[in-house]
Amino acid sequence: MTEIDVHGSGSRREFLRWLGVGALGWPALPDLLARAGDGAPAGPAGWSPVAADPASSAAGSGARQAFASKRPPPSERRFTSPAVEATIRDVKGRLKDRPQLAWLFENCFPNTLDTTVEVGERAGQPDTFVITGDIEAMWLRDSSAQVWPYLPLARDDDGLRRLLSGVVRRQTACIRIDPYANAFNKGSTGSEWDKDLTDMKPELHERKWEVDSLCYPIRLAHGYWKATGDASVFDGDWRQAMRLVLRTFRAQQRKDGRGPYHFQRVTARATDTVPGDGYGNPVRPVGLICSMFRPSDDATIFPFLVPSNLFAVTSLRQMAEIARDGRVGDADLARQADALADEVEQALRAHAVVEHPTLGRLWAYEVDGFGNRLFMDDANVPSLLSLPYLGCAAPDDPLYRRTRALALGPWNPWFFKGKAAEGVGSPHTGVRRVWPLAITMRALTATDDAEIRACIHTLETTHAGTGFMHESFLVDDPTDFTRAWFAWANTLFGELVWKLARERPHVLES
Repeated sequence: MTEIDVHGSGSRREFLRWLGVGALGWPALPDLLARAGDGAPAGPAGWSPVAADPASSAAGSGARQAFASKRPPPSERRFTSPAVEATIRDVKGRLKDRPQLAWLFENCFPNTLDTTVEVGERAGQPDTFVITGDIEAMWLRDSSAQVWPYLPLARDDDGLRRLLSGVVRRQTACIRIDPYANAFNKGSTGSEWDKDLTDMKPELHERKWEVDSLCYPIRLAHGYWKATGDASVFDGDWRQAMRLVLRTFRAQQRKDGRGPYHFQRVTARATDTVPGDGYGNPVRPVGLICSMFRPSDDATIFPFLVPSNLFAVTSLRQMAEIARDGRVGDADLARQADALADEVEQALRAHAVVEHPTLGRLWAYEVDGFGNRLFMDDANVPSLLSLPYLGCAAPDDPLYRRTRALALGPWNPWFFKGKAAEGVGSPHTGVRRVWPLAITMRALTATDDAEIRACIHTLETTHAGTGFMHESFLVDDPTDFTRAWFAWANTLFGELVWKLARERPHVLES
């Protein structure tokens, strides 16, 4: 995600002032806890995302802890779903012997609905705008991921179904505004990034070209259709947006020059701008799709970002499946999507499966078509670790298993171990910081009960007393964290606990 601008405007600035964030970064946890109770201004809708555990037991006493909900009061929640509330009650009932885990689930699973959605209508159709949390803009990636865990509940909850339909329709409108943009404003308000050297528009919050920004809306639309049977979202606007996706992907294969997209930013952060006059480092056109930025919003080194290209193959096949459906009936769109998926898949096999000196053949993180490759993984999704979660690989596939060993071991320069945790971090937050997002993803893609238990234990003991997941924390000190209000990490954690409660309840036993 984009680094927080502590000099921003509106409710974001008020929220950060309430947290006590200054130019030097996050304050220590004791300062936050003191500030939460000294009459300082409340956060959005009076919500307090940072507070100490509400009760504690004496060491070794075995007494049950009583945990008070950290959700906004019901009257201040942005959206309430009866199906989600019933799910929270059900899962909490299954976790009677894990009171802290139950408390974390209750806080985190509904966090997107509680604090980040704005539901309305546009031209008589549902319209839902979803912010990330502490950034008042809608990322195509984050908004898709934030609402994804609620899809199984939508068939029997009309309000939730309309909300999800509204997200699909809003994303369709965003893609039609600019398929190269990653983040959008609610209206034509302009942005703090207006001076970026690219084709900015007033509707855009940021214009970082990321392949996954177009994949996530396809995944969400396909998942929504499968969960609800509602094909009404696949109207003429949606089909036009999908043709823009195909045109953009083809342009960024760079077979006929560098394409129309370029981006530069005046910044001290090298990862926040693009080399090569804004077009990136050179590539050899081999059929892969260039991505100038990673899902972390950090610039790529070699522009063929492998996990995003794998995600594109899966998403294009989903686009083709939707287009072939009789209620859509667009055979040409289906044919084009399948053909591009075939081409990218073949190119991946030819150029992105590489030999590691220790682990053998595996997926590289980035390549350039010239034979150069980058061995690493990043906490943000799509990542190499997340491939089974996104439907891009089987969890027992040998190629994935070797790649997973790289991501979760000493061969990944962004995998850290410390006193409090181990996990995958990101250049976005610097060394020695791990991301709960990646720890959760490790559990979601694991097949071993002991590994899953270890991930749950880490997540349960590193929230720094807040009751929520964070963007990252120092591997030796979880109280040194970034982003107290990061809805994607919260909701994904909720998805994990709910999935385990249904499929592996023994893993959650105390």
